[in-house]
Amino acid sequence: MAYYQPERMRFGSFIAPYHPVGENPTLALERDMQLVQLIDELGYDEAWIGEHHSGGVEIISSPELFIAGVAHRTRHIRFGTGVNSLTYHQPLILADRIAQLDHQLHGRLIFGSGPGQLPTDAFMLGIDSMKQRRMMNESLECLIDLFEGKTVSRETDWFTLREARLQLPPYQRPRMEMSVACAVTPTGPVTAGRLGLGMLSLAVSTPIGFNALGEHWEVYEEAARKNNKQVTRDSWRVVVNMHLAETRAQARADIEWGIMDLVTYIRGLRGVFVDNQNIGRVQNAHEAAEMMTTEGMGTFGVAMVGTPDDAIAHIERLQRQSGGFGTFMFLAHNCASWEATRKSYELFARHVIPHFQNGNRNRAASLEWAREKSPVTYGGIVNAMKQAIADHESSKTMGKN
Repeated sequence: MAYYQPERMRFGSFIAPYHPVGENPTLALERDMQLVQLIDELGYDEAWIGEHHSGGVEIISSPELFIAGVAHRTRHIRFGTGVNSLTYHQPLILADRIAQLDHQLHGRLIFGSGPGQLPTDAFMLGIDSMKQRRMMNESLECLIDLFEGKTVSRETDWFTLREARLQLPPYQRPRMEMSVACAVTPTGPVTAGRLGLGMLSLAVSTPIGFNALGEHWEVYEEAARKNNKQVTRDSWRVVVNMHLAETRAQARADIEWGIMDLVTYIRGLRGVFVDNQNIGRVQNAHEAAEMMTTEGMGTFGVAMVGTPDDAIAHIERLQRQSGGFGTFMFLAHNCASWEATRKSYELFARHVIPHFQNGNRNRAASLEWAREKSPVTYGGIVNAMKQAIADHESSKTMGKN
């Protein structure tokens, strides 16, 4: 089946992050910054940073603060807020912060938005989870207008704007690229399509999320058409739970290093609801790794744990299922040690990225051309060498005479 293949697919990392509660949080945040610095050096295109306020594991509460703190360590990588939870913020104040950050990054910013992932965050803020998707849409509509220089007056049951406008417009004009988080339901694709924004698919590794990929594009495209918006597959990003090593056995051993910390986190989030689920019966790292690589582990889905060749095959499978997308991102799960994580990103950069960016197409063609021309080119060199030797021998003979 034919599918969209960008001339140069983009790659990145989606950093929630996930750090065990027994680890030094200061050092954990520093390692997140080192990861961003590493992937910038390796030529990745994007780093997305999350926002969470409870659970003790996803400890970045402000994507903007983190991005501003790490940006000076990088050269070219673009940063995404992955994502700003719109229901937690007054739209004008959030728009002001994002516009300022866009200037500080000289336009290397992508604005990612969502309703808010953790129910415990919403509970602490007194937000009804049933209202969050509606609230996100209300905020997002105002944010687009504010970023594009419009004056906004709007009153809802949770915020009021009176002749609101940005005193500092974004660095990028008319605004920065914007994207909407999508999981399993059609809410994200409908919102993204209606407003003409990009899609950020976060549940691709789950069986239900994988199966919904093609449907999501159809919903997205139809919503855009109904609202006279233009959308492209190039603005579609997918996030995948993945870890690579030189062998499948090594990759599997790598994730056993810290996977039980992830199990502990999932159990903590689900509380009493975990007892009747398979993850409630996991006893050790080996069982946890088996679950994550076969049936899947909650929202983390089925991890692609293997070699660079396995990664290429997996991405091609995702392209066929979805019809094609523009950006592929690792989910930074921290199941492997820092050393193994570095190796995984390096292997991907060396062997997988060139495959999808056609980076070696001309090199391979040049080598094939050289092979085809070898009777003339290499044969000419050999004949010239033979002639030089013959001439030398001839000159020695003449000298003796």
